Amino acid sequence: MARNLDLALLRTFVAVADRASMTAAANALYLTQGAVSQQIKRLEDLFGGALFERDRRGLRMTASGERLLGKARRLLGLNDELWADMTAVAVEGAVRLGGPCDLVGSCLAPILKTYADAYPQVEISLSCAPSPDLMDALAKGEIDLAVTEEPLGSSDGERLCVERLVWVGARGGSAHLKRPLPVSMVAGTCAFRPTVLAALHEHGREWRTVFESGSIEATTATVRTDLAVTAWLAFTVPPDLDILPADAGLPELPPFTINLHSPRNDTRAATAELARHVRHALARGAGSSGRPPAAVPAGSTPPPASPAAPPAAAPPSYCAGRRWPSRTRRRPGP
Repeated sequence: MARNLDLALLRTFVAVADRASMTAAANALYLTQGAVSQQIKRLEDLFGGALFERDRRGLRMTASGERLLGKARRLLGLNDELWADMTAVAVEGAVRLGGPCDLVGSCLAPILKTYADAYPQVEISLSCAPSPDLMDALAKGEIDLAVTEEPLGSSDGERLCVERLVWVGARGGSAHLKRPLPVSMVAGTCAFRPTVLAALHEHGREWRTVFESGSIEATTATVRTDLAVTAWLAFTVPPDLDILPADAGLPELPPFTINLHSPRNDTRAATAELARHVRHALARGAGSSGRPPAAVPAGSTPPPASPAAPPAAAPPSYCAGRRWPSRTRRRPGP
């Protein structure tokens, strides 16, 4: 006899798997933690086995959970696509997207181009700012969607992918050998700044600020001319700069997530469709060439993404479970 799955249970399961936390999933789904726990328990009872287990990092999927995740994503994607197709409304109006400067050129620009081609009647505006400033702008209603960079596990937004945070220096440069270490950050509110400075403090490495005035171009220039080092997500590093290797004498940096945030009360088709474009493009990740994620045309259904797992030591890139090759160089002698 045919049996039907409750898609609400699957949606809750995917939310918990993405965030490795029932509390974070509850916040994202606007449910209580108890309701999320009950829904996961119902799903486990249906399948006759545990889908999650706890370890020191939080919740971790069991083998059954990992087997379920990919198919659950496909089923939910098909459901959402079918719903959108059968209840299609005109996509028009205006939508305001906010993103960090380093993501605009590397992956948001092609997404916006594809979206604009698909919906020319929508007026798009883009705001570039550090992630904490974008969250403030979203809370004030100044933007409709925010793509942010945040430490792994610290956000209640929708996690799109996990990426290495790496040290970046000039090709063949020696700035990383200087003491105090010259560091160039885009802005004082840069999402990476507290993590980078905490790592240097724990490593006992003195540092000094070279640039912190809100320009990604100026930050890139200080690094390219070997005046300083910086920290960026691995897939955003320009090809003419180096990802510094583990033996460069700098502390290892933790992974960051790229998250999508949207107001709960914004139900406009223009906003929802732009969120879909961003979600699908970033979930696809980049190919083996190391190029940034490609945008997804309207109406297409991307392949299911593998779960983004917390990386181990010296982790590769994990956006959608697909890995980019690292560009590192040998450290020059002192």
